[in-house]
Amino acid sequence: MRYWFVFLLSLFLFSCNSSTQSVESAATTFDKPGWTFVWGDEFDTGNTPDREKWQYDLGGNGWGNQELQRYTNRPENARIENGRLLIEARREALQGNAYTSARLKTVPSFTFGRFEISAKLPTGVGTWPAIWMLYAPPGAYGGWPASGEMDIMEHVGFDQDMIHATIHTQDFNHLRGTQVGEKIRWRGVSTSFNVYALEWANDSLHFFINDTKYFSFYREGRRASAYPFDKPFQLILNIAVGGTWGGLRGVDTTVFPQRMEIDYVRIYRRKE
Repeated sequence: MRYWFVFLLSLFLFSCNSSTQSVESAATTFDKPGWTFVWGDEFDTGNTPDREKWQYDLGGNGWGNQELQRYTNRPENARIENGRLLIEARREALQGNAYTSARLKTVPSFTFGRFEISAKLPTGVGTWPAIWMLYAPPGAYGGWPASGEMDIMEHVGFDQDMIHATIHTQDFNHLRGTQVGEKIRWRGVSTSFNVYALEWANDSLHFFINDTKYFSFYREGRRASAYPFDKPFQLILNIAVGGTWGGLRGVDTTVFPQRMEIDYVRIYRRKE
């Protein structure tokens, strides 16, 4: 009996040690020059997003932009297949909305770092996918836009292959027409995976596609009303349908369903 106990204890210790080594190995594998991997999701387990890593935003109230979709937590709208997270917008009536989709946000919030998201985008007039960061509730400086928004990637289907990076604050936001951002045309965003990244520091924001930097924004002594980016934010992934920007040229009802595929999310802290 004692031998069986020793054998089982050895197996348990081996399993724990292997698990620890596996986590350490993943961190080492994903580390990059100047950066240490701290959090991520490779979407290689399960059939639905990990509830310890992701939360759902739900509802269909237009989301402040006259959007047409209802966000759900159904696998039809958010699921994992073949090592990828699929966010799918569908043309189907549900609780007063003509479309369904999903909007996921990270359970943890983050302050500063490098955020990398490998994604293949949907296509078609009326689609409006986004990879972005919003202040963690309730917002250190008040509600939107005072506590800030960082759009790592936005794409509207009527302007295929044009990628936008934008920031919104109390001083700089689209309601005033003062938002600050940049755009870049990049072929194949809906046919291949590209890495969208943000390097966020206390005094600067830098936006990339496949390591090509195309937009920067600096604190430069600005007040929090212009640079509120020194508090926790959550990463958000979603596809909207229609809306004030995505629906600017209508919605092509024949293109649905449409997916945004996420191969991985990796978050880094700068090495000291």
